[in-house]
Amino acid sequence: MRLSRLLLAGLCAAPLPVRPSLLAQTAPAAYQLTEAMVPMRDGVKLYTRILAPRVVDAPLPLLLVRTPYGIDFQTPQSVAAGWTFMAGGPEQVSRRGYIHVFQDVRGKFRSEGEFVMLRPLRTNRADSTQVDESTDAYDTIAWLLRHVPQHNGRVGMTGVSYPGWLTVQAMLDPHPALKAASPQASPADMWLGDDFRHNGAFRLSYGFEYATMMESGKDVQQFRMDTYDSFDWYLRLGPLSNVNAQHLKGRIPTWNDFVAHPDYDAFWKRQSVTPRLNRVDVPTLHVAGWWDQEDFYGPITIYRALEQHDRAQSNRLVVGPWNHGGWMRGSGESLGPIQFGQPTAQWFRDSVMAPFFAAHLHDAPDPRLPEALIFEAGSNVWKRYDSWPVKTGVSPRSLYLREGSALAWEPPTQRARAFDSYVSDPAKPVPYRPRPIPMTYGAGSTWSTWLTDDQRFAHLRPDVLSWTLPALEQDLTIAGDLTVTLHAATTGTDADWVVKLIDVYPDTGMQPPRMNGYQFMVANEVFRGRYRTSFEKPAPIVPGTPQPYTIDLHTQAYTFRKGHRVMIQVQSSWFPLIDRNPQTFVPNIFEAKASDFRAATQQIHRSAAHPSRIVLPVVTHIRP
Repeated sequence: MRLSRLLLAGLCAAPLPVRPSLLAQTAPAAYQLTEAMVPMRDGVKLYTRILAPRVVDAPLPLLLVRTPYGIDFQTPQSVAAGWTFMAGGPEQVSRRGYIHVFQDVRGKFRSEGEFVMLRPLRTNRADSTQVDESTDAYDTIAWLLRHVPQHNGRVGMTGVSYPGWLTVQAMLDPHPALKAASPQASPADMWLGDDFRHNGAFRLSYGFEYATMMESGKDVQQFRMDTYDSFDWYLRLGPLSNVNAQHLKGRIPTWNDFVAHPDYDAFWKRQSVTPRLNRVDVPTLHVAGWWDQEDFYGPITIYRALEQHDRAQSNRLVVGPWNHGGWMRGSGESLGPIQFGQPTAQWFRDSVMAPFFAAHLHDAPDPRLPEALIFEAGSNVWKRYDSWPVKTGVSPRSLYLREGSALAWEPPTQRARAFDSYVSDPAKPVPYRPRPIPMTYGAGSTWSTWLTDDQRFAHLRPDVLSWTLPALEQDLTIAGDLTVTLHAATTGTDADWVVKLIDVYPDTGMQPPRMNGYQFMVANEVFRGRYRTSFEKPAPIVPGTPQPYTIDLHTQAYTFRKGHRVMIQVQSSWFPLIDRNPQTFVPNIFEAKASDFRAATQQIHRSAAHPSRIVLPVVTHIRP
């Protein structure tokens, strides 16, 4: 089944409409559509749609979006109805407008060539015959400058997720005319922390459904399951070796890459963009969402890598209370049942993104954006910081897992072995959200908001452990990086460790009533135990021996309000978001046999010798 581009939840599709107050005051006929097959340096031609105002008072900048999701729906009508927020801000800037350019990447839809998922960077940048997404962006800009009339010589690029990654690629060896870029929710490393793997744990439902969607043809085609509950479908699938044996038959290149490269080898490292981010040539606005279900690791990592080289102070970060691409649609007043009390997405588009492009492409006034513009959920306020993570006014404090399912600021004193335990059974994995779980894409999908699901469905399961701090007597605000150290043991030889940081709402007085006692997941991550000493060379776990696992919960700005409680949950499966760990070490889990999947007893230790804890970046004074 072919998906609507506007409904794609994964590696977000082309930009979405915004509120009517930002729409152009002219009729759709005011835009002229020109189609072109733009030649690249190797002769491959890429299908491109150029939408320019018919009446131009002065030369206009070009605004380029490159995408694998198709561009046929980008018309004079759609541009007039949805994309002129780029010319928002001061009224005089809005009237100036943009020449909008959309392009299918190689091998997708009407473009020639072969589609390669996240095409690796060329090996020799001095070789003019080699191509990658960076050269395709460069060649496209060069062609536009020669063939599109009435431009002012300046180009901006933006995009969400895959188009955001394409924007980052264009920044690596940028055309001199590229004067502003806003990569949004771009992946940085697909093995370490973005779409396909997190710390080596394979993101099964997303990886399978996205790869089949993108590589079953030149267009976008959804895989068909014979059951509504994808949890049931993936469990009946059995070992991952059945994917090719029963369904794909080797036809999906990315799935074959998953199988051939289970560890962090040269294949994945070539795709990682981080090592190439060694200079800031283009003013850049990075955008991320705290509850992005696909790419939160990427934009933060890309921003930080570039920040080390930002001598001109033109590298900026915005993080808001959004899911994947949520800042580009709707008002942003809420996410799932969580309310933010203000139109965060609308404000971002009006007051941040539009002025950023206007300043660099139209010589509009400098919007004076801070280094980091951060939304602090819980208190629901925007904060302006001169660095991220914050360098002053924040103190790391350890919150320890203690006896009696309690959290405490004081470390454990018990000298003897002390732990809590549970049995993890791969035949009965913990679902990552309440069942039934629809497919990632398509009608009825709740993928876009699952990170806001009430975690009470998992609380008190026998294979999930929870520790809780007493109700707070005053607000607790965190701003910065979160790290967990688990001292854990298993009777198996491999294990997954899933950690969730949860805000437990008060049991009474909340509106609507279903928010009483709500368990809202503030941060989370998974770590595959075989990679505890090396991502490149996995090794079995010694059974029964407590070992430390350091798990990065990334970064967060959040206020746990007075009367709320802080909770930590730990489990060893998160299905089918994460594939089932056999809990028996095998060289390649994609080749594991059914007999390799065995139940194991997991221990989370909490003694003086083996203290398990989370380190929170606690704000120590009120910021203006």
